Amino acid sequence: MEPKFFCYDKSNASNSLDLNASSASCYILSFQDSSGLDETRNSKRLKQLDNFNQYFGNEYHHDCSRDVVYKGSINGRTEEKKCSTRPLFRDHIWAYAQKYMAAAAVEEADGAYDKEEHVIKEEGKEDGMRLVQLLVACAEAVAYRDKRHASTLIADLQADALVFGTSFQRVASCFVQGLSHRLELVQPRGAVGDIGAIPKTIAFSLEKEKALGLVYEICPHVQFGHYVANASILQAFEGESSIHVVDLGMTLGLRHGYQWRSLIFNLAIRAGRPCRLRITGVGNCADRLLVIGDELGEYAQNLGVKYEFAVVESNLENLRREDLKILDDEVLVINSILELHCAVKESRGALNSVLQMLNDLTPKAFILVEQESSHNGPFFLGRFMEALYYYSAIFDSLDAMLPKYDTRRSKMEQFYFGEEIKNIVSCEGPARVERHERLDQWRRRMGRAGFQPAPVKMLTQARQWLESVQACEGYTISEEKGCLVLGWKSKPIVAASCWKCS
Repeated sequence: MEPKFFCYDKSNASNSLDLNASSASCYILSFQDSSGLDETRNSKRLKQLDNFNQYFGNEYHHDCSRDVVYKGSINGRTEEKKCSTRPLFRDHIWAYAQKYMAAAAVEEADGAYDKEEHVIKEEGKEDGMRLVQLLVACAEAVAYRDKRHASTLIADLQADALVFGTSFQRVASCFVQGLSHRLELVQPRGAVGDIGAIPKTIAFSLEKEKALGLVYEICPHVQFGHYVANASILQAFEGESSIHVVDLGMTLGLRHGYQWRSLIFNLAIRAGRPCRLRITGVGNCADRLLVIGDELGEYAQNLGVKYEFAVVESNLENLRREDLKILDDEVLVINSILELHCAVKESRGALNSVLQMLNDLTPKAFILVEQESSHNGPFFLGRFMEALYYYSAIFDSLDAMLPKYDTRRSKMEQFYFGEEIKNIVSCEGPARVERHERLDQWRRRMGRAGFQPAPVKMLTQARQWLESVQACEGYTISEEKGCLVLGWKSKPIVAASCWKCS
């Protein structure tokens, strides 16, 4: 799609898994033996999970201190393979289970002196571990295109993964929906190709808009990005009179332009000569962005700030330098809030081209705010486990912020975070747009494109901001190599960084 300009002056690798991934079932079985569940339930789960062993031999070993040899038979053929000491998929499962059990132990240590309450917590912990086991087993079945076994596990999961249950039951319900959708599209074993064609997801809906508004209002995730970005922009533009902000994605299409209202207000009260603010919103829905720009124009006029707004209707891959109308007498900043990961594709060239084009604009500052997790790994099962751990933390935070049957929570979970989960789990190719990556990966990408870090030195102010917005206890802000990271307890959620041209 060619960009349109508006202006006015107010690899799916899920099915080619490493042989060692099968050993996930070994750990799952060991958890079953030690979980304390009744024998009937144990035998049922063991029977379901044992089906995976038909694809693999029964003998494998793992020792992290040295290289080991994997032996087994597949389709009647003996295989012998030397394994390196790098973490395998079974290690991800073991690590996740340890984290889950540790979190449960912490919760238990916080209270549970009453015997009845203690029993309820123990039952909840057992149910949570059983859901973890079933989810991983189902993900394996889907990855190996075993439709019959995966369908059985999904039916079992749907009975336990409740939309209004515990935090883990609720997050499990979103993953079950994603697995179910993916299962509908996979080819049978032995077929050519890994996964059927997946239609592109709808980028915008009324339900998603309402859910995004609730996320902004209740969770500090997006507000944190806005705060760090605006503070960095004001610092970069100190003493300047003409400012041009290019907003990639225009903050997810969030109504009313909350981020820029705050910036306009701070510019209005700033001492010194008056300034001119130009904002260019980049996105696929020009009509929505023009409405936001109109509202911002009225707000700026009331505060006496000179303001211009323009929209470039384009995705990031098709964005061109000439679309942005950069003037010689203005200072430029690039703003990307939870948006740039959508330009990450299987081929590295797509994002590199976008970043190099932005670097050619020589911005004074490039504000990058992204989810701090790795949901773009080469193997489906690895992505699945990373996403399960990440979104479990988010759903746990929602548990602490809202009552159990609050409909606002269910809207955020199903129509915002749930949509992200389903995209990560069920989609491949161009349809998979939620390709979140960690700070270390972004550092490498930005460095290759010619950017260098501009440390964000406002940890104390950010923590004061977190207290001022009365975020739920459990949220933290920390500094990591010049970047600020918002986390829930010990789990990083959103990372904010600033960059400049080399």
